[in-house]
Amino acid sequence: MQPEGKSRVTHIALYRAWRPQTFQDMVGQQHIIQTLQNAIREDRVSHAYLFNGPRGTGKTTTAKVLAKAVNCEHGPTVEPCNECDACKGITAGHIMDVIEIDAASNRGIDEIRDIRDKVRYAPSEVRYKVYIIDEVHMLTSEAFNALLKTLEEPPGHVIFILATTEPHKLPATIISRCQRFDFRQVSLQEQTGRLLQICSEEGIEADEDAIAYIARLSEGGMRDAISLLEQVAAFGDSHITLEAAVDVTGGLASEQFYQLAQAVQERNAAAIMPLVEGLTVAGKSPDKCLENLIYYFRDLLVLKLAPNSGAATERIVDRDKFQGMAEAYSPERLFAMIDTLNKYQMELRHAAQPQTVFEVALLKLCTLDEGAKVSAGSGGAPPPSGGGASSSEVQAMRQQIAALERKLEGLLSGGAAIAAAGEASGRGGQGAAATRSPSRGAFGGGSGIARAKVKLDAYLASAGSPESGAARMKWGDVLQRVKEEKVTLHAWLKDGELVSLSESNLLLAFKNEIHRETTEKPNHREIIERIAGEVLGKPYGLVTVMQKDWQTGLDGAGESPSQDSGDFALEHEAVDAPPPKRAEWIEEAVKLFGEDLVVVKDKT
Repeated sequence: MQPEGKSRVTHIALYRAWRPQTFQDMVGQQHIIQTLQNAIREDRVSHAYLFNGPRGTGKTTTAKVLAKAVNCEHGPTVEPCNECDACKGITAGHIMDVIEIDAASNRGIDEIRDIRDKVRYAPSEVRYKVYIIDEVHMLTSEAFNALLKTLEEPPGHVIFILATTEPHKLPATIISRCQRFDFRQVSLQEQTGRLLQICSEEGIEADEDAIAYIARLSEGGMRDAISLLEQVAAFGDSHITLEAAVDVTGGLASEQFYQLAQAVQERNAAAIMPLVEGLTVAGKSPDKCLENLIYYFRDLLVLKLAPNSGAATERIVDRDKFQGMAEAYSPERLFAMIDTLNKYQMELRHAAQPQTVFEVALLKLCTLDEGAKVSAGSGGAPPPSGGGASSSEVQAMRQQIAALERKLEGLLSGGAAIAAAGEASGRGGQGAAATRSPSRGAFGGGSGIARAKVKLDAYLASAGSPESGAARMKWGDVLQRVKEEKVTLHAWLKDGELVSLSESNLLLAFKNEIHRETTEKPNHREIIERIAGEVLGKPYGLVTVMQKDWQTGLDGAGESPSQDSGDFALEHEAVDAPPPKRAEWIEEAVKLFGEDLVVVKDKT
């Protein structure tokens, strides 16, 4: 295809001027073109095709070229001549036997019934009647049902070509009656080659780095690439530079990327604000800036972990400068930064103040630890660090060791209590049993793991102390940190109230036994104790009690006839457990939906 001249840039859109008119003009879909040409050559053209793939990859264009190839006056032929009346009429849209339908605006059953009624009539101008239904996934269920019978047994003179970007929304019965072709994104090299060809033919001067930048922005869509080229060419007065391309498309220049990345790497929060303000004044949208930053840090990560990968250099302009920035970051920090930006990107879509969210996201990056942990929601843990442990890691280890020691002491004392209870039972069952044997678990209809008695005197005495008051004031921060790390644990933990603390333990009073037992699971306990230690400034163990037992202790500690002063079992009697039928329902719910999605609420 040879365009008529550079006047096309001003009189007609570039994409219309350079829209492929033959199979040979198509870019990046050679595997599909070869299959279609072989089918035409061997007279095996199907009655129905399904073209699916990303936008701007040539689905509708291929359908029109196929319609010309089978209806060409010199054919059917593997390449339409584009000179006969049939080819020219199809290109101009004058042939009534080639019908293009937009299913997004003609999605009802009436439109499909109209097609079903008309397919029986032979074509009046060309060899085949061709129906091209674009965005076919937008049809209603009733319309699909009406189309189904026609697709199954169409007349020999009819060809259906269905095009869609979302084939998963099509009924399986429709897909099974079509030959399916998957269009792929056009590679960066193929896009760059076609854009340079267009610039050469149209008399447009363009820098290679600008063309590469435009190709990358199109994300594999040739149509979008040509549209961006025309936009930038109009801005640059037929001379395209990288700076002009960045300005027109609203992207960030490499120098702006570098300044932001350097400020984050140096944890220079003061430098972040004027940089963001400058981007806002320049008309850069926060969501686009955040998206570009994710790509930038992704390329830093790839360059660091796979320096010889071709994918690592797709967005790199100054490789030496980029390499220096990559060396300044550790992989662990890059993982955490990308994870953090991804979370803020989701929040930015619904934010009333997007610039503020963007600023907060960058400030958050400045405060991330070097070995920051990637959250569970990102689907993976951070890579192991090759260096020695930092002071924060050592402190975390010490807290974990202290927690394990406390657990061991509790197990030992629990074993002694169980033994004492066994001896008491052997002597005739005198006195109340301190513990009971373990049952099926937290949702098994009975109590959970056996617990030893705990003296509440110390907690009762310190409930009104300044230390307990200060801890209660900070407990909201602990809950928020737990929510950020594991939201399901927060749903269980918020049922408990921090009522007191001793020298090394926090006492939580729970209203619901199920919430209490779930909170005490070893993996949950470790998270709570670690976060509580970080917020409160020293390691604490976790001790739990039922709210009514704590309230009884407050009302009259030491007056219980069956217990010593302030001595209440953390495991209440079986009458407080859920009734057997209710417990079975809870257990079944956990089996069906998982523990994290089940919340038990007591109706009072």
